[in-house]
Parts: sequence; C-alpha cells; structure tokens
Amino acid sequence: MAERTVVIALGGNAILQHRETGTAEDQFENVRKASRRIAEIVAEGYAVAVTHGNGPQVGDILLRNELAKDTLPPMPLDVCGAESQGMIGYMLQQSMQEALREAGYDRPVATLLTQTLVDGDDPAFENPEKPIGPFYTPMQAKKLQEEKGWRMVRIPGEGYRRVVPSPRPIAFVEERAIARLVSAGAIVIAAGGGGVPVVADGGGALRGVEAVVDKDYTAAFLARLVGAEDLLILTDVERVALNYGWPDQQEISEMTVREARGHLAAGQFPPGTMGPKIEAAVGFLETGGERVIIASLEEASVALAGRAGTRIHL
Repeated sequence: MAERTVVIALGGNAILQHRETGTAEDQFENVRKASRRIAEIVAEGYAVAVTHGNGPQVGDILLRNELAKDTLPPMPLDVCGAESQGMIGYMLQQSMQEALREAGYDRPVATLLTQTLVDGDDPAFENPEKPIGPFYTPMQAKKLQEEKGWRMVRIPGEGYRRVVPSPRPIAFVEERAIARLVSAGAIVIAAGGGGVPVVADGGGALRGVEAVVDKDYTAAFLARLVGAEDLLILTDVERVALNYGWPDQQEISEMTVREARGHLAAGQFPPGTMGPKIEAAVGFLETGGERVIIASLEEASVALAGRAGTRIHL
C-alpha cells in the first residue's frame, strides 16, 4: 500500500482524564497511552502529523498566573498558549520516541511551536464566547471587567468566567517548516491548542492576540497543508450520535458531507461539542480530503482501518 498521510487530532482526554488532578505523572501516563496508539498507525505505513488540545493546561497556567499575581507579572493569553504547546509537545515527543522505539521503528519526532495567523477583523473579536481560565465571584468579575476590560459571563452554579474570541485560522506562520518536516518523514507535532493566535500589521510584523483558535478547524487546516488524505479526530466518544444523550440516541457509523450538513442545520451537533468537529470535517472534505474519522482514542487504529468510529466522506 502506498503511504498515506493522516493528521491525528488528539482530544483533551488523551492528555488529562476527567477527575484527574493534572499532575505531570498523570499527564505523562495518558500521553504514553496515546503515543502507543499513534505508533500502531505508523506501523500500518502511514505518514503522521499530530495536533492536540490544550484547554485544561492553559486553564492551569492562567490559574497559576492568578494565584501568583502579587509576586510575578501575569503573562498574556498568547504566551500562556505557547507555554502549553511546549509542555504538551515535550510530553508527546518523548513518549512518541519511546513508543516507536519499542515498536521497532526509527522515525524522527519533532514538535514545532506554531503561530496561527488570524484576521484582526474576524467577527469573533466582536463576540467573544470561548470560556477560559478559573471561575470568579461576582465582585472579582466586576473588578476584572473594570481593570482589564475582560468580558465575563455567568456560568450557572459555578460563578463567573472570562470569555475570549475564537477566530478562524487563515494560515500558519510556520507552514513551510511543517510541510518540509512531514515530507522528510518526520512525525510532526504542530498547532497544539489551535496554535498561538497572531495578527499581522501592514508591514507583516506579528502580534499575539487574546484569543483561542478552535483546535478542530486548525486540525483540518493542518491536514490540508500537509496533503493528508485522512483526518482522524480522537475524542471521548466512540461514534458521532444523533439525539445525543436522549433515550432515542442513534450512533452513526458513516455519513456523507451532505448528510452531515443536514444534521448541522437541524441542530444535532451543538457549537460547544460536536459542531466544530463536523464543520471542520466538512471543510476538509470539500477542499480535497478523502476521509474524516471521528472515534475514541482506544480505537484509533481500528477506526482508521474502517472498523470503528464514524466515517465521513463526500
């Protein structure tokens, strides 16, 4: 079989499980398990690029900022995102090298800290809605709004939380480096957490912005960049489902882009959960991709072989 290229998008559960405290030991253990699944895919003859979420890790970094604000200057969100890319990339890179060595494969693994170019006029900047960071009391939220200009929203039963824009990716600053590494046979870990969002001024100078780029849209963008035939989105469910969470829930093993668009229009896939994954899948397939598979991490290689998960195609 000719070598195919797959972009693997790891969900947050691949790094930090629910109810875990987030110790380095916990996260390394989860990443090692994920790396063994990726090594199985490499063994099938695939060229691989990997991207990942970073929500819990950035949340922890922001909380540390808050707790240490009277001792150390807090870092802006773009710097926190870069910090999380480095931390998770280190864990994945080391664990992937170990998993490949155990499986008898000699493939270079490289983490590339990625800046994602976004449009400063993206409508998302006028309507921030992505929650980040810790919860605050009403008094704390009011003070942060006044002092920092943050937009805060009330989460029932939890408190107040900051929300930031989630603009769409339009390019990676490091596109040439990513493409060359993949074409040279490296397993590349890139665009973690959607990448660090940056905007360019009239002269091309870059500036980080307080925003979060959706990791699913970024995964599809990465897949197009490296010429991947397949996009494998690994999450905490085994299949996409209609009427999710209701007694008449119906799991889907296969659907076309047309069917996916119909389900999106019917409100089956909410914006905060499955919606971005399906929209990213549709966008990837309509711009040259062949398959999108949404599956659980445990069934990654089986799903890629067509025996598990949900397959989406034209």
